Amino acid sequence: MSFSNAPLLTADVRAEIDRHLAKYPPEWKQSAIMPALTIVQDDHGGWLSRELLDEIAAYLDVPAIAVYEVATFYGMYDLEPVGRHKICVCNSISCLLSGSEELIAHIQRKYGVAPGETTADGKFTFKEFECLGACKDAPVAMVDKTYAERLTPDDFDRLVEGLD
Repeated sequence: MSFSNAPLLTADVRAEIDRHLAKYPPEWKQSAIMPALTIVQDDHGGWLSRELLDEIAAYLDVPAIAVYEVATFYGMYDLEPVGRHKICVCNSISCLLSGSEELIAHIQRKYGVAPGETTADGKFTFKEFECLGACKDAPVAMVDKTYAERLTPDDFDRLVEGLD
């Protein structure tokens, strides 16, 4: 099957996916689902439509349900449009004990956005994230792909002010 006419996956995106596919035996194409989702999401404005999920499944030659399972299970994939920036605040026990609950409440109060929502100006989408893996520097948030550690509400405000 040729995918040269695949309108949703550019040649550059397909080449990047192919680099990941090359890491696995041909019968383990499903192993490339996560990198493919990340690559395509980054290339398409930070979220994945159903058409993109179907296109990924077709390109990897795996059942669509395999792609849907991964995309719906992991919090780093968004299936609806997101703001210009994605802010994920960790809500694991280490972060909660270190102040993320206060940070989350501050974001909701000051910016009028609940977890899973986007600010009215489209500046950022706010998500609670189960674990960002930086417990020693709690509370932690990830802004786009950059970690912000030991974050206070004031630190958060300065961080958001610096975004376009």
